[in-house]
Formats: sequence, C-alpha cells, structure tokens
Amino acid sequence: MVVMISPYVDCASARDSAARFVAQHCPWADLDAVQLVVTELTANALRHTDGWWRLRLRAESGVLSVELDDSSPAFPEARTPDFTGGGGGFGWPMVLSLASRVEVQPTPVGKTVRAIWSREPEKA
Repeated sequence: MVVMISPYVDCASARDSAARFVAQHCPWADLDAVQLVVTELTANALRHTDGWWRLRLRAESGVLSVELDDSSPAFPEARTPDFTGGGGGFGWPMVLSLASRVEVQPTPVGKTVRAIWSREPEKA
C-alpha cells in the first residue's frame, strides 16, 4: 500500500499532488477523472466547511482511493444545478459519475468522502 497525505490548503496544489501520485503509482487510472474528483472534493470542503480538510490517496492491489476528510458532519447532497451562475450543484453528481464507487462515512470530527477506482482486468 502506498499512501500520500496532502497538507495543502488549495484545490490546485491538491490536484497537482494527485497527478504526481497517479503517474507514479496508478498509471492505469484516468488522470482527468481523478483530478476532477480531487478538485470537486477539495472545493466542496473549502466552500462548505468552517474548518480543516485533509486529502489522502491510496494505491494497493489495483485499487486507487481518493479520500477527503473534513470538519463538517454534513454529508454531500445532490441538488438541482444552478444554471444562472454561482449556485453550484454540479460537483457531487460529477464525483458520483467519475469514480467507480463513492462512499461517505461519519467520523468523530466530521466525515470522510472516499472515491474509488478499480483497475480493469487485462483481457486475454
């Protein structure tokens, strides 16, 4: 298992760290999808929490996991996208569609959102 914990406080730095991690440990993963998920999860943490957040990436046995811990106990909710500008509503559905699986778990100090990609078995 390889784990990278991000100490960064902005979306761009988290996205860049994720790109380096994926290139080194999971070159089979869809880098664009991973970067979009990292961007959305970190942007949501910055926008919807009053405290800290931490990004973890894990690679083991053909599985890539992007985990974001934050200080808010509120789970993400899908809502109608705001096409008039500024209201959001696009990110969570994007996260759900880009990852193979998404899990949200409460923690004693907030929650963890986990996006998971599994490597496709090679065809014979």
